[in-house]
Amino acid sequence: QVQLVESGGGLVQPGGSLRLSCASSGNIFSIYSMGWYRQAPGKRREFVASHNTDGTITYADSVKGRFTISRDNAKNWVFLQMNSLKPEDTAVYYCNVEVALDTYWGQGTQVTVSS
Repeated sequence: QVQLVESGGGLVQPGGSLRLSCASSGNIFSIYSMGWYRQAPGKRREFVASHNTDGTITYADSVKGRFTISRDNAKNWVFLQMNSLKPEDTAVYYCNVEVALDTYWGQGTQVTVSS
């Protein structure tokens, strides 16, 4: 059974940084993409960043230049370095792994940006 476990969330002041990690366990085959989504209170879940197996990296416009996604392909882990955080980045962040015939999600980690 595939499991994704996020960590690294927390409370940070505006302008601060956090690094999220997503550890996968179980047998995952034919990964197409690993990435991050987020959901703020009262809003729909939205795309943040993705790192495809072919090397293509995509960011939402709202995080470009501030967030950096990376992968450890040997472990099937994915990371999100978040710098210059803003209050509007406050949300639950979810790890996402897309394979040929399925999509896996983590349970989420809370990120709160507040002074």
